[in-house]
Amino acid sequence: MRKEFLPFSRPSISEKDIAAVGDVLRSGWITTGSRTAEFEQAFSEYCGCKGAVALSSATAGMHLLLTALGIGAGDEVITPSMTWVSTVNLIVRAGARPVFVDVNRDTLMTDADRIKGLITENTRLIIPVHFAGAAVDMAPIYHLADEQNIAVVEDAAHAAGTEYRGQKVGRKGTAIFSFHPIKNMTTGEGGMFCSDNDELLQNIRSLRFHGLGVDAHDRNQQGRTPQAEVLEPGFKYNLTDVAAALGLGQLARLDDFIAKRTLLAERYQQQLAEVDEILPMKTSPCTSRHGWHLFIVRLDTARASMDRDTFMEELKQRNIGTGLHFRAVHEQRYYRETIPQVMGTLPDTEWNSARICSLPLFPNMTMEDVDDVVVAIKEVLSS
Repeated sequence: MRKEFLPFSRPSISEKDIAAVGDVLRSGWITTGSRTAEFEQAFSEYCGCKGAVALSSATAGMHLLLTALGIGAGDEVITPSMTWVSTVNLIVRAGARPVFVDVNRDTLMTDADRIKGLITENTRLIIPVHFAGAAVDMAPIYHLADEQNIAVVEDAAHAAGTEYRGQKVGRKGTAIFSFHPIKNMTTGEGGMFCSDNDELLQNIRSLRFHGLGVDAHDRNQQGRTPQAEVLEPGFKYNLTDVAAALGLGQLARLDDFIAKRTLLAERYQQQLAEVDEILPMKTSPCTSRHGWHLFIVRLDTARASMDRDTFMEELKQRNIGTGLHFRAVHEQRYYRETIPQVMGTLPDTEWNSARICSLPLFPNMTMEDVDDVVVAIKEVLSS
């Protein structure tokens, strides 16, 4: 058994990252400023998108999007239940109705055919979720949405650096990325809103800082103009220069991070292929580069003669950390009680919700770490 605990995830912070943050702290300007603007430009160029707005979190980006689109009472938003709860929480807080769409059992992602049957005259927005670093097949979803005049936003929280049919996720349409510490790159906490819609970009930029008619930091002067006026009630969701300085260093190494994650994932795949109780995920054919944000397996609970939670606890006892991404939203207590009719209507989502487990995966891991995880898995299953 390992002597030291192997966490499920750990950010890769370099001395250069630390120095960049230190430079900002010494500069006297630590809130939203020139470094944030530089980060937005660099991320936009990396993805190939028209524009980007840095935010305090991806959740903030989703809140601002729902506000900008005027989503509210009587509206319906289609999204998977196999996602983090923040998206659905915001839909409900806006007064709208979440409509859950099932996912493919082996990719954990939805598709246009599943979405089509859920569209009604009240559908205002579709939120597909790129999962674990793989890409949703977006072209058919955009085609369907265009036919029905419905907005689409890609939940790209897992997809920084992921490529869809040869192009980076975020290049087309509107997408929201997360820079939480477990993601492929981090700003500590933070997110990025990307879009090819100029009007939407400007609206998000204003809403993120109190609804002012100018950005929080005017690049042509020190700070914002004192004559700035509120155009509509906004929020306080701006990213700081401290966080942006870290983000710039992380973005510069993102491709290297993904290359290392890929090698680790391939090692897992090779070694777990012989473990019958572990059911592998499948990668969608449209994913031309997997970002490997997560390495997810599913436990065959019948063959293993144990449930997933016991499996995770047994690994923890052997100094192996794991994660759960995700327990289906409609199975959470609040949603079980407020929309109980959903239970039983999403068979592939519910099947996975009871079996998925995320194994350790981060750039500073070694191949020997992967070997330790696999050895621990075999010990748990054999015992």
